Amino acid sequence: MKVKVEFLGGLDAISSNVRNHKVDVPGNEGEVTIMDLLEAIVSTVITHKEDVLVFLDNGTVRPGILVLINDTDWELEGKEEYVLEAGDVVTFTSTLHGG
Repeated sequence: MKVKVEFLGGLDAISSNVRNHKVDVPGNEGEVTIMDLLEAIVSTVITHKEDVLVFLDNGTVRPGILVLINDTDWELEGKEEYVLEAGDVVTFTSTLHGG
C-alpha cells in the first residue's frame, strides 16, 4: 500500500533532505498500521541508520515530533494503531529548533 510521507521542520535531514516520499508499506489495506509505516520508513527512507535515533525512541516517534495523519493530530486517530488507507498523507514535523 502506498502512503505519502512528509518530513518538515528540518526532519528531512534524515532522508537526504527530501521532504516528500511515497512509501510502499507491506501488507493488505485494512491491516496496515502506522507502526508498519514506521518500520517501512526505517528500512527504506532513512538514509543513515544512526539517524533512526533522531526519529524513533523506544519503538515510537520521538517526543518533539508532531505527527499528522491527513492533517489531523495522530493522537486523535489512535497513534500507532491507526489503520492506514491507500493515499493517506502522514506528516512528521520536528518542533525542536536550535537558536
